[in-house]
Amino acid sequence: MLDTMLDVKASGQVDLLRAEAAIEPDPVAVGPATRTTQIIAIYGKGGSGKSFVLSNLSYMMAQQGRRVLLIGCDPKSDTTSLLFGGRNCPTIIETSGAKKAAGEEVRIEDVCFVRDGVFAMELGGPEVGRGCGGRGIIHGFELLEKLGFHEWGFDYVLLDFLGDVVCGGFGLPIARDMCQKVIVVGSNDLQSLYVANNVCKAVEYFRKLGGNVGVAGIVINKDDGTGEARAFAEAVGIPVLTSIPADEDIRRRSANYQIIGIPGGRWGGIFEELATNVAKAPPVRPNPLDQDALLGLFKPEDTGGHVTLTPATQADMRGGSWVPKPSLEVIYDDA
Repeated sequence: MLDTMLDVKASGQVDLLRAEAAIEPDPVAVGPATRTTQIIAIYGKGGSGKSFVLSNLSYMMAQQGRRVLLIGCDPKSDTTSLLFGGRNCPTIIETSGAKKAAGEEVRIEDVCFVRDGVFAMELGGPEVGRGCGGRGIIHGFELLEKLGFHEWGFDYVLLDFLGDVVCGGFGLPIARDMCQKVIVVGSNDLQSLYVANNVCKAVEYFRKLGGNVGVAGIVINKDDGTGEARAFAEAVGIPVLTSIPADEDIRRRSANYQIIGIPGGRWGGIFEELATNVAKAPPVRPNPLDQDALLGLFKPEDTGGHVTLTPATQADMRGGSWVPKPSLEVIYDDA
């Protein structure tokens, strides 16, 4: 009796598979694309001003009539705080955990919020010492796909990524061709340009493996006019998309969660220029620098570049003299 039931069940599964296989696939689209979404990943050192740049850029783009989605991919979850006047969005990671515990599904209205035409959300990350931030990024994008990410009709999707971290999910857009181009944010200091150069190295590495992502350019933030960031851009072969001056009014407004990328405002022209250049800049293949070339952009007295490497000896390591001991290795005479 049991064998008969199993045979009937197996036969039913075979019929279902045959019926599914008989369905003709959808024809390949041959008409013009109705909408092309530019997905752009922005990288930079922590504290370089990525969130400041992105909040104002996304706001300006929305004011120009473009549909923009801003996604914070930094575990600090502070990408959208400036956009929303200092308020923190419920993150996708924490919302997903709470909904799962309650046996509920995450809805788009649980995690995506709107201000003046800008749609924004935060992926979030685990608490310190309680998980991998990169894995949290991967989980967040998996959930976004379930929510219909590839079906949403945006002109631009801007992804804010921490450039200091080079593991796992933080390199996802570059490694998996999830974006068309990358923008780096940096200043006239060695550490932020080191991170920008590392991002260029990642882009070049995956291009050699067959990837398609390129670098659209650099945004120079807190520009004090010393010129190192421009020299870096020229050396690696990427354009400067805009320069934001080191100005006290900008610093104060940013600290008070005020948007300055407003058409007609004092600083609006900077972000109008940035919006235009971001839209038009093609993804280029960079020529990342080695450490010596990167140091060469700065005066030796500013970076410690005059220091030489002095090898240590065994005597140094022991704090005194050292006599080599006979080796225990067996050495055979030549036959």
